[in-house]
Amino acid sequence: MTDEPVTHASAVDVSVSDAPTTDGSVSDDRTQIIEQLANVASALDRRDFDFLLDVFTPDARGYGKRGAEAIVAQVRSHLGGVGPSQHLLGNHRVTLDHDGDRDSARSLTYARVHHVGAGPMEGRCFECMGEYDDRWRRTPDGWKLSSRRFDMQIVLGDFAVLRP
Repeated sequence: MTDEPVTHASAVDVSVSDAPTTDGSVSDDRTQIIEQLANVASALDRRDFDFLLDVFTPDARGYGKRGAEAIVAQVRSHLGGVGPSQHLLGNHRVTLDHDGDRDSARSLTYARVHHVGAGPMEGRCFECMGEYDDRWRRTPDGWKLSSRRFDMQIVLGDFAVLRP
């Protein structure tokens, strides 16, 4: 072994033709959707229900409900009495022009979500891993969720941690 610093190969050229742009191109739309996914995860963890109300289209479907207000009420009923949570997202796959509609998209995203119990559930936790299947609609205010489904594939802990 030597005490010489480790050197790495020269940097990779990242100036590829499909790099994100701001002209409404495919890459820009994909980047915007992935950013919205991160914003939604952060809003869930911060309990920013106003942001969640705004990110869903008025007629959206998700969490077993229809309509943005009903969806947010459902989310609040699960997270309102929970301690800290963390929604980790990865393996984003975004399909633009979903169903041949330029203003629609679909994203499939792996998630690992950890919830810490609070109040009577203190000391317990609930963790789930799975995949979000989201449908998006382009609006004048950016990409909004029109449908959200979470397929839980691995469940650990006590689901009762999720409570109002």
